[in-house]
Order: sequence, then C-alpha cells, then structure tokens
Amino acid sequence: MPGRSPAVGGAGYGDAVMLSGLVDLVGSEPVLAEAIADAVLGRLDPAVEAYRAALALRPDFADARVNLGSCLLMQGRLEDAEREYAAAAEAAKQQLIANAADIPVKFQNNATDPEAHAKPEVWTSWDDFAAKAAALGAAAAALDASSLDGIKAGMGAIGGACKDCHMAYKAS
Repeated sequence: MPGRSPAVGGAGYGDAVMLSGLVDLVGSEPVLAEAIADAVLGRLDPAVEAYRAALALRPDFADARVNLGSCLLMQGRLEDAEREYAAAAEAAKQQLIANAADIPVKFQNNATDPEAHAKPEVWTSWDDFAAKAAALGAAAAALDASSLDGIKAGMGAIGGACKDCHMAYKAS
C-alpha cells in the first residue's frame, strides 16, 4: 500500500497506535488479539470479525468503529464503512459530552493536589469553572456529527470552550 511502512505487513506506525486501544480492550483474549493483528497484516475478514466482537463488548468504542470502517472500505463495502464512520463520529461526540460533564467531578477534590495543573482560581471561582465545563458540554451537544462540514463547524465552538477554560484556569 502506498505511504505505508513495509516493516509490519504494510502497516504504518499510526495503524499500530490505533490498534493499541483495541488490544487493551480485549486484553488477553488470544483469538481476538490475533484477529486484530490481521488488520495490520491486511487480512480483513478476521479483522472485521474482531472489531465487531470488540464493539459487542463496548458499542461506544469510537476507535474500533473507525478501524472497522477502514477495513470495510478496503473491502469495497462503502455503505457499511460510511455507517461505521458515522457511528464513530456520534460515539466521539457522546464521549465529549460525557467528559465535559465529568470535569467538575474530576476537579472537585484536587484543591490541595501538588500534582494539579490548575490554578487555585478553579476552586475560588468554582461556579465560573463549572459553567465553563457546562459550556463545553453544550458545544459538544450542538455538534452536528452527521457530516464533515457539521463536524468542522462544531469544532470551533468546542475548541473555543476548551480555550476559555484553559486560559482562565490552567497553570502554565
């Protein structure tokens, strides 16, 4: 395949990084781990089976959906690939929403953590901090994940919400 390293069955470093999360998910299950490696080696049928098995365990696993979509695309199954890519975009959107809701929980007890990368103002201006986290959640919820143009448009608001909070509360 053009642009890919021949070192690992034609797969590049990015492929290995994307697969690592899936390997972590299935853990020590040798049959699934072997089938996942098939994707890197170009053996698409067992790879598709492995991705489907991983998604049966965790349907919201966006990386597995992207990888499944890529395998389906390489098999010429364009409509199936498109469905997986769309599901991956929606799963990533839902994860952003969940992560935004979790921000105040993660920071609630960190006021005295010497490893914290946050300014003390997080805790002295808690309502504003929580509002900024909520703004991130709202921006993620407003994202139209059904098209590339919708994703591009929504990412500006998401990035802006991240920047607003980081500028105010992230220690340098």
